[in-house]
Amino acid sequence: MADSPLPALLYRLNLNINAIGSAVEELAIWVEQRGSTETSDAVKLHLETLIENADFISEALVELIARED
Repeated sequence: MADSPLPALLYRLNLNINAIGSAVEELAIWVEQRGSTETSDAVKLHLETLIENADFISEALVELIARED
């Protein structure tokens, strides 16, 4: 399994998740600046899930990549 594309795939998926989260956060800020704080608060609440899981995902990726080497 030394040539497995899995670690690279998971790494790029994680990058995409982080990029989407950042984009959604920017949109939430934009929405809030236009007075829709209720919507912005709801979006930020959902973004907390991404934030809470980010460290675990990063650590698991590091461990997976280390096992592949």
